[in-house]
Amino acid sequence: MKVYDSIVVGAGIEGSSTAYNLVKNGQRTLLLEQFPLPHSRGSSHGQSRIFRMAYGDADYYTEMMKEAYRLWEKLENESRTTIYTKTGLLVLGKAGDELIDGTVQALRKHSVPFTTLNGKAMRLKYPMLAYSDDVSGVDDHSGGVLFADKALAAFQGEFMKHGGVLRDKESLVDVFPGDIVTVKTNKGSYRGRNLVLAVGPWATKILPPLGIHLPLKVLRISVFYWKEKIAGTYGADEFPTFLGGYASGNFDVYGLPSLEYPGLYKNTPDHDFVLDRHPARRNIIIGAGFSGHGFKLSPVVGIVLAELVMRKTLFYNLSHFRIDRFNKSSKL
Repeated sequence: MKVYDSIVVGAGIEGSSTAYNLVKNGQRTLLLEQFPLPHSRGSSHGQSRIFRMAYGDADYYTEMMKEAYRLWEKLENESRTTIYTKTGLLVLGKAGDELIDGTVQALRKHSVPFTTLNGKAMRLKYPMLAYSDDVSGVDDHSGGVLFADKALAAFQGEFMKHGGVLRDKESLVDVFPGDIVTVKTNKGSYRGRNLVLAVGPWATKILPPLGIHLPLKVLRISVFYWKEKIAGTYGADEFPTFLGGYASGNFDVYGLPSLEYPGLYKNTPDHDFVLDRHPARRNIIIGAGFSGHGFKLSPVVGIVLAELVMRKTLFYNLSHFRIDRFNKSSKL
């Protein structure tokens, strides 16, 4: 039986990016997906995602996004596909609150262009958004819309163009660890020197048999649509993406031009995802909990997971993403 250098299970955006980076580094790579491609399951489907540098509570994501912008542009050029468009991103909150101050500090620290706006200035710049005078905004000039379905297709297309093998309609049945890992699906068995599990919402079913118990929680995201008062006036060229918690009370609100539809997200309690090796099986790599803000970071995540496979020196500090941060509540 052929032995692959790497097997990646899960052809969502993180798995596809990882497989793409592995094959471009000369790794003989197999990418497995349980559903027929393309599909609307998981959290990688859909047309659009918010694209931003603004992270008020976690500036390490701002640092990662600086590279992600460059990598998305590189993928655009390779695939000859338009993957994102800049609209600006407006962060909303009360002046002096943690979200606003944290966003300003993160953008300033990483030299990202931005503008602060009071309520009056926001109404002048964005008359379609009616907020009171006590609401402040931070305009992240680099924000915009990422075309999710096109991004996913671009990663998968370039992966196969460089010799990668993609098999869909193959669901994972079992994993047999060892120096050579055997992956059994509903259609056959495959062997690889390394295994990457990027299985999205199915992580809570697939990881426990391997001794990994992550405190992942499924979140249902409610999507609302508002009809334009004047048709065509709130497209991606005129309307900013925006986010904020103040205007919605107990909930965060993310807004963008109407290109999306509902789905399920799965996240960790601290909202940071998992990028790590299996603690006992070092040739099994795990990526999980990306929902909510992982899509835009997938070019960087793919490089990190590929570097873990190839045992390269990592550029990023992965302490925020280790499995052992859940030790107090984990059965590991």
